[in-house]
Amino acid sequence: MDSIDKKAYVFGSIFTLANRLQILGDKLDKNLTVKQWLLLAGLTKYTNEAPTLSEVAAQIGNSRQNIKKMALILEREGFLILKKDSQDARILRLELTCNCKEYLKKRENKEIKFIEELFTGFPADLLNGLYSGIEMLSNTVKEMEINYEFKEWEE
Repeated sequence: MDSIDKKAYVFGSIFTLANRLQILGDKLDKNLTVKQWLLLAGLTKYTNEAPTLSEVAAQIGNSRQNIKKMALILEREGFLILKKDSQDARILRLELTCNCKEYLKKRENKEIKFIEELFTGFPADLLNGLYSGIEMLSNTVKEMEINYEFKEWEE
């Protein structure tokens, strides 16, 4: 297999694995989907002020509209609160509820077990290489997002 075939394989495999991981991860908890969990996990990283919809969207690589849809569902379920910014009422901030923090703490061992099982058999050097490769790919995607923001693909 030549270089372009390997690159195409990796590109396609990322989407296939993402779908399969989502299906598998959705079976982990009947109350939260993987995407909802990722949103909530992202919120736990903010220790000072509650983040805005746009900040969370950028952090987890999703659109502001999709984050708002998920946030409204999670608010109905009692996992978070959507509140207007104290300085600018147009800005919505997301804040975890105490019940959510407790819920996430209770399922922490289940999450760790899932992640450990997912990487069973990975030697440290392969895991480190995968980590580095994904980090490089993420950085390239960020650069491409900037470069192609105002361009159309040329033929």
